[in-house]
Amino acid sequence: MDFDVIVIGAGPGGYPAAIKAAKMGAKTAIIEREWLGGTCLNCGCIPTKTLIAGAETYQKILHAESFGINVNQPEIDYSAMKKRKDKVVETLKGGIGSLLKAHGITVFEGTGGFKDANTITIQSADGSSETITGKNIIIATGSTSTVPGFIPENDRVVESRSFLDMEKLPNSLLVLGGGYIGCELACMAAGLGVKVTVVELLDDVLMLLDKDVRLVVKKHMEKELGVTFLTGDALENIKATKKEVTATAGDQKLSADMLLVSVGRSPVTDGLNAEAAGIEVDERGYIQADELSRTNVDHIYCIGDVSGRIQLAHAATSQAMYAVEHALSDEEKIEEVVIPGVIFTTPEVGLVGFTEQEAKEAGLSYNVGKHFFRGLGKALASNETDGFVKIIADKETDVIIGAQCAGPHATDLISEMVIAIREEITAEELGNTVHGHPTFAEIWMEAAHAVHKVCIHAPPAR
Repeated sequence: MDFDVIVIGAGPGGYPAAIKAAKMGAKTAIIEREWLGGTCLNCGCIPTKTLIAGAETYQKILHAESFGINVNQPEIDYSAMKKRKDKVVETLKGGIGSLLKAHGITVFEGTGGFKDANTITIQSADGSSETITGKNIIIATGSTSTVPGFIPENDRVVESRSFLDMEKLPNSLLVLGGGYIGCELACMAAGLGVKVTVVELLDDVLMLLDKDVRLVVKKHMEKELGVTFLTGDALENIKATKKEVTATAGDQKLSADMLLVSVGRSPVTDGLNAEAAGIEVDERGYIQADELSRTNVDHIYCIGDVSGRIQLAHAATSQAMYAVEHALSDEEKIEEVVIPGVIFTTPEVGLVGFTEQEAKEAGLSYNVGKHFFRGLGKALASNETDGFVKIIADKETDVIIGAQCAGPHATDLISEMVIAIREEITAEELGNTVHGHPTFAEIWMEAAHAVHKVCIHAPPAR
């Protein structure tokens, strides 16, 4: 065999898998047809969060008077924001290339497809091809935006990748889909002055969250950013011209400069030729993998979005570590199941473990503890008081089984609860753990005390 490990795809699952394999002494190759870092780095997580950071900075400047600072009317230079976003992406992409080179990993540019279970043919963009063989193969080809067939093709109709690559924002925007990607991009655009309307077929947006948590996000987006939500109706009669996009949602007639389609992700398997290796693919196009990331072919693994499991970059990275360890050492470590979700709306959201709704549906007996940012000294000092945190603890054992946070720095704060749930810490133990003051993190200590109605900085329970 030419290589001990071949990785197909260099996204947040693929390139860490290659580096891990090289660190374990394996002769490793990685194949990527577009960019190192994949969707996450180039047209997903990183560019989105870079532009969101710009929008949040603009909003802070607009409200600087609350800190006693007077600022003349700020101006948005979106082309400069995009250049900054591109520079961040290029810096990180260069870092990945340097890491792969430093670890002696062979990088192939092109589309990798199976010739048989151990042989990969690499088709380059110039039409040339070459073939390599590997003892172990890891599929990490990721996913792409889903665009339903009823959506018209037009320059004014875009998905997230095209939206993030625009040189200029529209004055008005329709967003089809109220999931986390749609709401993140809605916050970014609205934060920069775009008139945004979000249309969601379900009864509410961000349905993976408990109702009280998503209400915090919706209220802020409506009140502070001017976002309009239309839920419970399909977006229909979509027409796109050179000047605008028109549509209907229920009895509402809508028009905007642009339509952003954000209704989910689809697996990337074109050119993979999985059937040549005997790999099972389900009816939706996802490659089946077990808790060790193994496909039905023992030496072929599948990680990340293309496996149809949880579609998060950090989940793909975690799966990569376990897949490589199993492939090279036969150590059967089952992948992590305590995976946090982080949503970069305004305000941010973090969640891990059971939501309260999920606990109810599972028939679990539990206690809930909440604490609001408005009761936190650091939040008041920073003028970031929207939202709250919530801890869900098993009623009998007091072990923490879930947590959600909607508010400032939620995507960072949730990590403490990932550790708490993974290590089966009780609410009492967390409440008795001394947190620094004044900090945002001490809100978890307050919420843990609230589980047992002994929170000092809260009024008596009714």
